[in-house]
Amino acid sequence: MVWFGTVSLLADFVYEGARSITGPLLASLGASALVVGVVTGAGEAAALGLRLVSGPLADRTRRFWGLAIAGYALTVVSVPLLGVAGVLWAACALVIAERVGKAVRSPAKDTLLSHATAATGRGRGFAVHEAMDQIGALVGPLLVAGVLALTGNDYGPALGVLAVPGIAVLLLLFRLRARVPDPEAYEREVTGAAPTTPDGQEGQNGRLPRAFWTYAAFTAATTSGFATFGVLSYHLVQRHLLSTAWVPVLYAAAMAVDALAALATGWLYDRHGPGVLIALPVLTAGVVALAFTDTVAVAVVGSLVWGAAMGIQESTLRATVADLVPSGRRATAYGLFAGVVGAASLAGGALTGGLYGYSIPVLITVVVAVEALAVVLLLVTRSSRR
Repeated sequence: MVWFGTVSLLADFVYEGARSITGPLLASLGASALVVGVVTGAGEAAALGLRLVSGPLADRTRRFWGLAIAGYALTVVSVPLLGVAGVLWAACALVIAERVGKAVRSPAKDTLLSHATAATGRGRGFAVHEAMDQIGALVGPLLVAGVLALTGNDYGPALGVLAVPGIAVLLLLFRLRARVPDPEAYEREVTGAAPTTPDGQEGQNGRLPRAFWTYAAFTAATTSGFATFGVLSYHLVQRHLLSTAWVPVLYAAAMAVDALAALATGWLYDRHGPGVLIALPVLTAGVVALAFTDTVAVAVVGSLVWGAAMGIQESTLRATVADLVPSGRRATAYGLFAGVVGAASLAGGALTGGLYGYSIPVLITVVVAVEALAVVLLLVTRSSRR
């Protein structure tokens, strides 16, 4: 688990370094707030929606390592090229390509991780993994900020330097595959389950539990009101609240909050169950209420709240899926879960970007209403598990 966390640490170094300046980068090439919102939302939709294909493919072929390596490779190649794209359409394509890499690898990676965390407690295991992610997500943006400051906001060198940890990601993945070819053995030792059948069914009829679908609906509702950092950073720079070089520093701080939130909610999840997830819609509503003000301190606090919500999204939400779905259908479940949420991510990027340009008070009102609906869906999910 720790070694896989190291892979994620290095990968986050690469792609979170790039994501920390996506909004200002696209704006420098002529993008409007709506374009930034749609592109970043479409990127998240691709990262999630395409798992509808990669998840079942992983269960069917059981080639978890191969899919994980292919996805990471696409990401670490796309990021350095983003710095030399030069035109808006190419930069937009590379932003989305980087997210496609995440779609290819994530169901396989999450399934590998779910096996490894069977013995440690899934809430804690996924939380520790997310915390290691955020070390990379902290260092990457800080490095990008430093290079931007030294080069006078030249995006080429700032993104090009991220090729180094990208190469390290691929080397470590090949080493891990050679040393641990069958991580599913960890879970078999704990549960005493038989090895998974070739079709990934373990003798089941292939249906996913009802609780899984209500849980996916809750997550989709929450995500549809979640602003991307691209829109947040666009606001900060266009309203002259922060300079471009300071935006990655704020992103790094948000990633530190992300790690703390993941550890806290993971620990609480293992002890108290999914009720702790009520914090997610509350934080999501708080983001738009705080981050889109014209007061620097309040907008910064809103961005840190965004980091806390991200920490829960990236750790405890995934741990719950592993507890709802048996091993043989887990990659498929992760793919379907992400596909449902992917549509909500695209809607959320377009919603927050579009309403931001129209009226910030209307944006806040709409998001608060959506998150209230999410709370209701969480209560339905809890009752369907009983």
